[in-house]
Amino acid sequence: MIFFILFTILPVILSVVMGFTYYNLIEPPRFIGWYNYIRLFLDDDIFIIALKNTMLFAFITGPISYALSFIVAWIINDLSRTLRSIATVLFYIPTIIGVSVYPMWRLIFSPDAFGYLNGTLMKWGFLREPVAWLIDQNQLLVILIIVQLWMSMGISFLAFVAGLQTIDGSLYEAGVMDGIKNRFQELWYITLPSMIPQLVFGAVMQIVISFSVADVSIQLAGFPSTEYAGETMVTHIMDYGSIRYEMGYASSLAVVLFVLMVLTNRIVTRLLNKVGI
Repeated sequence: MIFFILFTILPVILSVVMGFTYYNLIEPPRFIGWYNYIRLFLDDDIFIIALKNTMLFAFITGPISYALSFIVAWIINDLSRTLRSIATVLFYIPTIIGVSVYPMWRLIFSPDAFGYLNGTLMKWGFLREPVAWLIDQNQLLVILIIVQLWMSMGISFLAFVAGLQTIDGSLYEAGVMDGIKNRFQELWYITLPSMIPQLVFGAVMQIVISFSVADVSIQLAGFPSTEYAGETMVTHIMDYGSIRYEMGYASSLAVVLFVLMVLTNRIVTRLLNKVGI
């Protein structure tokens, strides 16, 4: 509880308080009221880009990663213990090695003819000249979303694998006696209701991960990216907090991101409750 208060509750409270101040780490914080939030919504064009990109990441990678994590976990659940362990490692490993393979992705999307994607497309006649994939603002966000999806089967996936292993097998036997005829009825009437804690945990974690995208943008698109095409809320916070040292403004950005996460979490929880999960 002490660690939770010191490293979770207290930073959130301090961010809310600091959001109403001007603080540059040198001078004492100066109360300026709602100025940071007015500036944020009315005078910061980059914030609007970051907000749009973050919402795209959240509403594309979030649901797709959540669904893929559960489907893959469900499919491999019936494998033998050894095969299931191997499959779990194979699907989870991109999350572990994600940072180390960014050079591979940069090589794939290299802007010259030696890049794997450009070279392949030019060889097959789809392109006449190389495309600067990671510089072209029209292509950049799509590429970042694809890479993020590849890396997104993380904690939620492991929670689903573990949850499926805890379901009592006698429930499926009873289901057959009660008229369940196929795997999908089994999934809907037994598996999902039996995994309520894991499903809720997975949803919360997926929301946090999808809203806090930053590394993939920094590593592939640069910091800042071309015309801020890959800017997200977290990279915008890093810009003002770690580079410009406008800690008050960075705190107001963090508060907005926190509110977005909380609201999305409430919406997702209600949707799960509506379908009886």
